[in-house]
Amino acid sequence: MNLPATLHYTKDHEWIRVEGDVAYIGITDHAQKELGDIVYVDIDTLDKDVAQHEVFGTVEAVKTVSDLFSPVTGTVLEVNSALADAPETVNSDPYGNGWMVKISIAKPEELSELLSAEAYGELVGA
Repeated sequence: MNLPATLHYTKDHEWIRVEGDVAYIGITDHAQKELGDIVYVDIDTLDKDVAQHEVFGTVEAVKTVSDLFSPVTGTVLEVNSALADAPETVNSDPYGNGWMVKISIAKPEELSELLSAEAYGELVGA
């Protein structure tokens, strides 16, 4: 399983890549495999404040719809518009072009609550 050590992870299967006071967020390789073929990503929180653990959107796969939870508190600055036409990018490149939102980090201290790649791997049995 692909678990980049440079990312932080949540127990809800989101990853977060921090760049200064901004973070990119998506779902993990494990999550996309469990969901199966992703057919739609619905995020309507652009320019909205979201709290840590709050739902910022949903991802729809052939077999289910799953909520997306924010790993940190902040404002959604950007939604990956490429996913509207190519939601399957989340399956093929979950840590790269399959990112879902870019968010400003309002409470950097929340990052310490997230899981390392090693801890997330243990959680999912990788």
